[in-house]
Amino acid sequence: MKRTSFDDMNCSLARTLEVVGEWWTLLIIREGLWGTTRFDDFQRRLGIARNILTTRLKALETHGVMQRLPEGGYTLTDKGRALFPALAALMQWGDDWIHADVGPPITLHDKTTGQPIQRIAIRNAAGLELPPDQIAIRAGPGATAKTRARADG
Repeated sequence: MKRTSFDDMNCSLARTLEVVGEWWTLLIIREGLWGTTRFDDFQRRLGIARNILTTRLKALETHGVMQRLPEGGYTLTDKGRALFPALAALMQWGDDWIHADVGPPITLHDKTTGQPIQRIAIRNAAGLELPPDQIAIRAGPGATAKTRARADG
């Protein structure tokens, strides 16, 4: 069954899910962030079928998230590396809600200082963390009339 496409939605989250919303895709990006570059290493570390890996890597190339290296591997582009905060936030959610009873499988640390990284959080201009009920949505410059009515209404 073909899934619904979000290409026509005027929503940054929905359009992002078109690129990275499939679970293998996020795991491939995770591996790229951890330094994996070779097809066989992606395949071995993830246990993913070769045909699925090929399809996902091609899609990531098409969307400019990964690029082929001249010697044959893959690397994340700036666009791909920019997904790190989103992946770190998902890992933190998993640490809190999936692995809460045993603790996180891995932790993230600053290579220079050895200190754990700060948790990803949404903060206001003064640096205070904001819960979801303290955030208003407003129409942005790319909003359609339908989005503008929802955001401003």
